[in-house]
Amino acid sequence: MSAPTEAGGGPRLVLATHNPHKVAELRAILAPLVPGLPAGAVVGAADLGVAEPVEDGTTFAENALIKARALVAATGLPAVADDSGLCVDIMGGAPGIFSARWSGRHGDDRANLELLLDQLAEVRPEHRGARFTCAAALVTPAGRETVTEGTLPGTLLTAPRGTGGFGYDPILVPLGQDRSTAELTAAEKNAISHRGMAFTALAPHVAAALG
Repeated sequence: MSAPTEAGGGPRLVLATHNPHKVAELRAILAPLVPGLPAGAVVGAADLGVAEPVEDGTTFAENALIKARALVAATGLPAVADDSGLCVDIMGGAPGIFSARWSGRHGDDRANLELLLDQLAEVRPEHRGARFTCAAALVTPAGRETVTEGTLPGTLLTAPRGTGGFGYDPILVPLGQDRSTAELTAAEKNAISHRGMAFTALAPHVAAALG
């Protein structure tokens, strides 16, 4: 499947996600960092009808590259992908790369969150350390690959708080904050988030790839 090029008025960069919340978040992060890149030039994989590949890597970086490579092959456009999740200290870093399917159903945020809270129900506050981790990957049609990473450490609540964000945002309180990630504004979250850090580091490479 091919996609229109910039000359044809189509997208210039495609994001390897079918999650509309993540598309909006990544657009907001990249917009001020990549000069001259209008929102309409950045689309999600679902906008181009591209199916999600099997993510069988063993690290966030491997899975991000799998998604970006598949998208470049399908569209012929530079592709950006991220793989991210929640790593809980007392659980040895789990759910980790399985965060989105922790309950057995991919993308069921509520079920994933409730299962994790049940598993941690008897864990004392001083042992509830955790961090969001993100690996962001850029792959170009010429075969250039770049991976950057970011983390957001914090502690886990015993019950969700806040209505913003998605995934496990309602139960992580970032270090130095008294609010959950879901209680922060989008701008506040992007300024400190694992995804914001990873994509801030990736942005110069995106700008260079787009000329």
